[in-house]
Amino acid sequence: MSEPRTPDASHTPAAPVTAAASPTPATPAAPDSARALAPVFVRLKLSLLRNGLRQSSGRRVVYVLGAIGTLLLAAAQLAGLVLLRGSTHAGTLTVLLTALLALGWAVMPLFFPSGDETLDPTRLVMLPLRPRPLVGALLAASLVGIGPLFTFLLLTGSAVATAYGAAAVAVAVVAVPLTLLVCVALARAVATANIRLLTSRKGRDLAVLSGLVIAIGFQLVNFGAQRLGDAGGLAALDPVTETVRWLPPASAIGAVESASEGAYGRAAAQLLLSAGALAALLYAWRRSLVKLMTAPDSSTLATAGPSRRESAAAGRGVGMARLLSGEGRTGAVAGRSLRYVWRDPKTKAAWVTALAIGLIVPVFNALQGTGTIYLACFAAGMLGIQMYNQFGQDTSAFWMVALTISSPRDAYLELRARALAMLVIILPYSTLVTVVTAAVLGDWRPLPEALGLSYALLGAMLATGAVASARFPYSIPQDSGFKNVVPGQAALAWISIFGGMLGAALLCAPVLGLTLWIHAAGAAEWSSLLLPVGAVYGALVAWGGLRLAAPPTAWRLPEILTAVSKG
Repeated sequence: MSEPRTPDASHTPAAPVTAAASPTPATPAAPDSARALAPVFVRLKLSLLRNGLRQSSGRRVVYVLGAIGTLLLAAAQLAGLVLLRGSTHAGTLTVLLTALLALGWAVMPLFFPSGDETLDPTRLVMLPLRPRPLVGALLAASLVGIGPLFTFLLLTGSAVATAYGAAAVAVAVVAVPLTLLVCVALARAVATANIRLLTSRKGRDLAVLSGLVIAIGFQLVNFGAQRLGDAGGLAALDPVTETVRWLPPASAIGAVESASEGAYGRAAAQLLLSAGALAALLYAWRRSLVKLMTAPDSSTLATAGPSRRESAAAGRGVGMARLLSGEGRTGAVAGRSLRYVWRDPKTKAAWVTALAIGLIVPVFNALQGTGTIYLACFAAGMLGIQMYNQFGQDTSAFWMVALTISSPRDAYLELRARALAMLVIILPYSTLVTVVTAAVLGDWRPLPEALGLSYALLGAMLATGAVASARFPYSIPQDSGFKNVVPGQAALAWISIFGGMLGAALLCAPVLGLTLWIHAAGAAEWSSLLLPVGAVYGALVAWGGLRLAAPPTAWRLPEILTAVSKG
C-alpha cells in the first residue's frame, strides 16, 4: 500500500488576497458594485418596456390607454381620499385600503407571472451577481411602472386624509414610502419563492384561472359593500380595523392616524412593525434567490422512474375516473373525459368557472334576501353548457377518437359515455346548490319543484349539447389562454351555444308549464311530484338527444375532424 503523498506547493490552494497585499482594497468594492447595480437594472427595466412597446402599434395603444385609465382612476381615488379628510371613519377606510393593496401585491404575481420579465430571477442565474446587491437592484427596478405609481398615489391620499399636525406629517413622510417598499418586496418575495411553480404547467393552469379568481373577488367585494350599507356604513368595520392597523404594512398608515391623535409611542411601534416586516421580506427574498440560483431543478437531474406512490396513483386514476375506468368503451371514454377536466387547462378553467358562478349567483342572491330557490337551476344551466362542442375540446386529438367510430352505434356509445362523465359532476353539484339555496332562504317547501326543474333542464342541456356537438363543431385554440374560438368560427360557436340553449328552454317547457299550472290551481299538495317527473323527463330527453345526435356524428366524422383541428 502506498503512503499518501504530501501535497506540494503546486497543489496547495492559493491563499486569499488580503487588503494589505492587494493594490486595490477588496472590501469597499462590494458597496460600490451594489450602488452601481441598481441604475443598471432600472435602465434594463425601461429598455424591456420600450422594446416591448416597439413590437406593434396595437400593443402601444393598449398600453397607453391602460396607463391613462389607471392614472385617471388613481387621481380620482386620490381626490376622494383628500376630500375624506375630517371624516369620522377616514382612518378605518385608509387602513383597510392599505391592507387590500398589500393583498393585491401579494397575489397578482401568482396570476400574471409573465406580465413582467423582472419577476423571473432565473434569467439572471448565469450572471456573476451576489444575492444582496441583486435584491436591492431588483427592488429598485420593481419601483418603475404604473402599479407602483398607482399604489403611491393611493397611499399618499390615505396619509393626507389622516395626517393632522407636524408630527403626523413627519410620520406620513416615512410611512408612505415604507408601505410602498413593503408591498413591492412582498410581491417579489412571493414571486421568487414560487417562480418554478409559475413557470410550470401548474403555474400556467393558475394563470388561466386568474380571471375566475378576480371575478369571484369582485363579487365578494360587491356583496361586502352591500352588507356594509345594510349594517350602517363603515362603523361596522371599526372592530376589524383595530386588528388590521397592527398588521404590516397597514400599520404604517395606521401610525399616521396615531400620530395625529398624539399617541406617539403607538405610532412608533406601528412604524417599527412595518420596518421589521420589510426587513423580514428582504431576508426571505434573499434566501429564495440563493436557493433558486444554487439548487438544481428537474432539468438538471437525471430522469428517474416513477415512485411507488406515483405508480399506485396512476393505476387508480383520478377521483371518479377510477370508478369509471372499467373494461368497455363507456368506462374508457368517461375516464378520459374526467381526466380532461382535471388536467387540461382550458377544460379545467371552463369547469371551475361554471362551478363557481353556478354557486355564487343563487346563494349570494339568497344571502341578500332578493333570491329565490328557482335560481338554483342556474347551476345546472351553467354546467350543462360544458356538453356543447364536445369534440372541439379534443382538438386535433379527435382523429384517434374518430378511428373508433364506424357506425351510429359507436357514436351513441361515445356520446353517452361523455354525458355520463358530466353527470358524475353535475348531478350531485346541482342538487347540492339547490339544497344550500333552500337552507339559506329557510324555505324547504319548493325544494322538490326546484330539483325537478334542475333535472329537466340538465337533461335538455345534455340533449341539445350532443346535437350541437355533431352539427356545429368548432376548434378551441390552444396557444392562447383567453380565446375560446379560432378566427372564422365565431358564428358556429354562437349558433351552437345560444341555439342549443334556446332549444333546451323549449324542451323544458312541459315541466315548467306543469309547475306553473300547479301554482295557478293552488294544488300545492301535488308539487312534490315535480321531482320524479322532472328527473324522468330529463332522462328521457337526454336519451332522445343522444340517439338523435348519433347518426350525424358517425356520418360527419371527416367534417367534424376538419372543424376541430383548425386550432
